[in-house]
Amino acid sequence: MLRRWCDKVVLLEREPALLQRASYNNQARVHNGYHYPRSILTALRSRVNFPLFVRDFTPCVVDSFTKLYAVPHLHSKVSAGQFATFCRRIGAPLQQAPVQMRNWFDADLIEDVWVTQEYAFDAVRLADLMREELEAAGVTTCTGWTAQEITQTPKGFRLRPVASDGSATAEVETRWLFNATYSGLNWVLAQAGRPLIPLKHEIAEMALVEVPEPLRHVGVTVMCGPFFSIMPFPARGLHSLSHVRYTPHGSWHERDSMPYHRDRPLRVDDFVLESRAEEMRRDASRYMPMLADVQYRDSLWELKTVLPQSEGDDSRPILFRPDPDLPRLVSVMGGKIDNIYDLPREMAALFEAERILRPWSGRVHGNS
Repeated sequence: MLRRWCDKVVLLEREPALLQRASYNNQARVHNGYHYPRSILTALRSRVNFPLFVRDFTPCVVDSFTKLYAVPHLHSKVSAGQFATFCRRIGAPLQQAPVQMRNWFDADLIEDVWVTQEYAFDAVRLADLMREELEAAGVTTCTGWTAQEITQTPKGFRLRPVASDGSATAEVETRWLFNATYSGLNWVLAQAGRPLIPLKHEIAEMALVEVPEPLRHVGVTVMCGPFFSIMPFPARGLHSLSHVRYTPHGSWHERDSMPYHRDRPLRVDDFVLESRAEEMRRDASRYMPMLADVQYRDSLWELKTVLPQSEGDDSRPILFRPDPDLPRLVSVMGGKIDNIYDLPREMAALFEAERILRPWSGRVHGNS
């Protein structure tokens, strides 16, 4: 995308390979809107982006399973009727689940069950595809490097890439600096001496399990409250099991008065972690007794980052924020993988504003 406007693009990736962190350590869900009944805008954007992702990343998309959504009688923030109405409003396909599948659920707890159209993606294959596309686009990809010592120059920015072993390479100068580091957004901004963005972080666990044979090609999400989701996880040939109550192991807010960054970005292994997979299994099996037989195999851990304003309605807007004083320093964050399709219009508007205003001399007002 950047090659439309820039002659040369360099990608600095902190991990030893692409898509090793938040793009891998999640449910691998290709959203189609169902997950956001309390945020109609997020749901509609997912509905628009879903066919685009399936088209553009077909080799990575897994659609060979049945995806069920269920709504309980109690403790859900939407009723079964409200969920069905919501799906009709956004045009998301929804069919009553067959009796055989409905019988998998405890009828005293679950009000209704539907078959939906929702897929998964293989993060390993996606990383391979993205590496090929970056090479084809002429992007220089540097893995294992973190940007430090970011300073302003008359033409843009100067930074020093530092490897994980502490060694540094030659300084890099660039006209534009795009900060797409997810949970590390504010650490990069702090390196540049810029104000922090209000963010919420969580230590999140995704349990990986083997499911009973009838569920081998099935995914289930129970909406919309302190419930669970179990999805095929193609990269490992297992299912992911997450739970609204037990997946977060801790959370904190980050802003100028409450930063968490110090000498380096936080990592998952900075925390003492004990799996809650057993708690997830026990609670999920109340609603779906068959899940009592899942076998725990592993856990994925990640620093999950969301915008604080999303806590009330579970929305997932894209963050695209040029620094108010240094508009060529742009912070970008998407809460789900299809947010990539929300970027082109933001990028086009940004570069058009630059063209109209004037060549940057260090400060441009009104482009924030």
